Amino acid sequence: MKTIRVGIVGLGANTRLRHVPGLRACSSVEIVGVCNRRPESTQQAAAEYGIPRTFDTWQELVNDDDIDAVVIGTWPYLHCDITIASLQAGKHVLVEARMACDANEARRMLEVSQKHSGLVTQIVPSPFGLEVHRVVQELLQDGYVGELREVVVLGCNNSLMDPAVPLHWRQSKELSGLNMLAMGILHETLVRWVPDPVRVLAQTQIYTSKRTDASTGESADVSTPDSVHVLTELPGGARGIYHLSGAMHHAPPMQIRIFGSEGTLHCVCNPNDQLLGARKEDHELREIPVPAEKQGGWRVEEEFIDAIRGNGSIQFTDFATGVRYMEFTEAVARSAEVGQAVRLPLGP
Repeated sequence: MKTIRVGIVGLGANTRLRHVPGLRACSSVEIVGVCNRRPESTQQAAAEYGIPRTFDTWQELVNDDDIDAVVIGTWPYLHCDITIASLQAGKHVLVEARMACDANEARRMLEVSQKHSGLVTQIVPSPFGLEVHRVVQELLQDGYVGELREVVVLGCNNSLMDPAVPLHWRQSKELSGLNMLAMGILHETLVRWVPDPVRVLAQTQIYTSKRTDASTGESADVSTPDSVHVLTELPGGARGIYHLSGAMHHAPPMQIRIFGSEGTLHCVCNPNDQLLGARKEDHELREIPVPAEKQGGWRVEEEFIDAIRGNGSIQFTDFATGVRYMEFTEAVARSAEVGQAVRLPLGP
């Protein structure tokens, strides 16, 4: 096999945790270049991981002829620009979630990817639900819950309770865009199993309006919510409730609940998936075992490399799916801003 040469822009936490070891587990793949925000960070990453080449700018990396594929591990504010430049330079792209800052950027990324259809594009997927995905799909297809009635999405913790906690990049709209808390990662998981919503009504709240910017030591505005509530309408009349918060002590575990006329499924993510279920005649929820041959898992880097080699296609997550979840994210933001329901899919 021809060696696939990978360059990384933004070798941060998730890239260290998953992408570097995942790529190095693939045959005939070499990580040949890296570029981080700061030169000292770039040099440190190269030394730590034995990456032979460093680049002063991401533009230099994506235009280098010795690189076949680009892994984008930056914060969302650069995803669109780096993705488009990489595709135009003839590079395959694996981009960290969330896909972009807003739906317009996501649409631009999809449009350019369609013009370069010979290149592989993939968004790093939500890790939630991967272990139980096949079993949940089969149960829903077999009528386990019957007619879909309600969905409930919970993603709450106390990570933002302390006003002294410094500003995180996810709390800056400039860096994170319209993405809010764990909403996108949980919504992406849910719509693998149920239809996308057709209408949303949302409210948001920032409880701590200023935090210390650790990089400057100065007070900075918080521009993304500490709490998000969303009501949704799904095709056929089913309803949904999303509760996301970083301002709750003793919150329930992160989970997705699917309720129907004949039964219930609960996927608890903490962080490994646990699947619970009950039919209407049952007295309580019970754990649903996942047979080893049906158990999924993290194979993002392997899927990316296989697709480049023509040995498979992208299941988790393609750009069209990313546009759908970015439209949902923007609909939530618009609804919270104007205090009215917003219909989906969004117009420009």
